[in-house]
Amino acid sequence: MSGHPSAARRTVLKGAALAGAAGLGVAACSTESKLGHAENPTPTQPVDLGAADAVPVGGAKLYREQRLIVSCPSAGQYRAFSAQCTHAGCVLDKVEGTVGNCPCHGSRFDVTTGKALHGPATVPLPEVPVTAQGGKLVAGPSA
Repeated sequence: MSGHPSAARRTVLKGAALAGAAGLGVAACSTESKLGHAENPTPTQPVDLGAADAVPVGGAKLYREQRLIVSCPSAGQYRAFSAQCTHAGCVLDKVEGTVGNCPCHGSRFDVTTGKALHGPATVPLPEVPVTAQGGKLVAGPSA
């Protein structure tokens, strides 16, 4: 037996390395991740988001831990959407102006309407009820 690995063994080792690297991509969008996919992309109970004035008029704010995006089209008016991408379920990672970004596959959403602007996502973000109560935002179904 020579000191050089056989071609078949090299092929197996390369395959194992590629499978391991491919698994890293799966882990980034894993349902096991704290910010990964949620079975229910919208809240099933009221969620306190804090001060309403944290959402700029004419802009939006991402609440990544709560998987929500809230926009404020005009003073005192708010709209909320799930921040879970409708393509593969990853949580959006940032908002630039009024466009939300999905880090997994590059989908972009209008966070004032939920509309998918750039694929692979084609389905809009689900809208979530949101109200301003005593200067605080509460999203999700009524208590």
